[in-house]
Amino acid sequence: MFRAALRPLPIYPLRTPDILLVEESTPLEKHIGIARRAVTQTYHDAYSQVQGFVSKWIGVEHAIEHRVKSIIAPDEPLTPALLYVGISTLTGSILARNRGLPTRILLPPVFLLASLNHFLPKTSANLSAYFSALEETYFPTLAEKHAIANAHSRMTWERVKEGTQSGREGVIKGVEGAVEWVQGATGLKVKETLGWGETQAKKGESVVSEVIHAANKKVEEVKEAANRKLE
Repeated sequence: MFRAALRPLPIYPLRTPDILLVEESTPLEKHIGIARRAVTQTYHDAYSQVQGFVSKWIGVEHAIEHRVKSIIAPDEPLTPALLYVGISTLTGSILARNRGLPTRILLPPVFLLASLNHFLPKTSANLSAYFSALEETYFPTLAEKHAIANAHSRMTWERVKEGTQSGREGVIKGVEGAVEWVQGATGLKVKETLGWGETQAKKGESVVSEVIHAANKKVEEVKEAANRKLE
C-alpha cells in the first residue's frame, strides 16, 4: 500500500486573499444615466442659444439707440414738435374723410411729411439722408432713379422760380410804365402819392451817404500815410 505524501504545513499563517467587488450597473441605471446626460446637454445647448439671442438683441438695441440719436437733432425739441406733427396728420385724415379713395390714401402722408419738414427740419433732413443711404446700399438702381427724379424736380423748381421772378419784374415794369403814362397824361403826381418817389429818393440818399463815407475814410487813410512819411 502506498501512503499519500503529506504536504507540510507552513510555519507562518496564510494570507487571506483580497476580495475585489466589481460594481456592475443594472440596465435601468444605464438608461437613466444616458437620459440624464442627454437632458443636461440639451439644457446647455438651449442656454447657449438663449444667451446668444440675448446678446444679439442687446447689440440691436444699442445700434438702434445710436442710430436714433444720430438722426434726432439735439437743438430741436421733440415734445411739442411731435405733437404738432400728429395733429397735422390727424387733420389730413379728417379732411380726407369724405373724399375719394386716392385722396384718403395720399393726403395724411402728405400732411405728415409737410409738418415734419416744417416743425423738425433738421431731423427730417437726417431721416431722409438715412433712408437715402439705405436705398443706395440695398437698392442702387432705385436710388439712381430717385436721384435723377430729384435732379429734374430741382431743375423744374428753379425754372419756375426764375419764371416767377421774371414775371414779377415784368408786371412791376408794366405797372411803372402805366403809372408814368397816367402821370404824363393827367399831370397828377401818382408816384409821389404811391410813395415810389420817396422810396427812390431814400435809396439814392443812402447810396450817396455810403459813397461819401467811403471817400472820407479813404482821404483819412491817405493823410495818415502822408504824415507817417513826413515823420
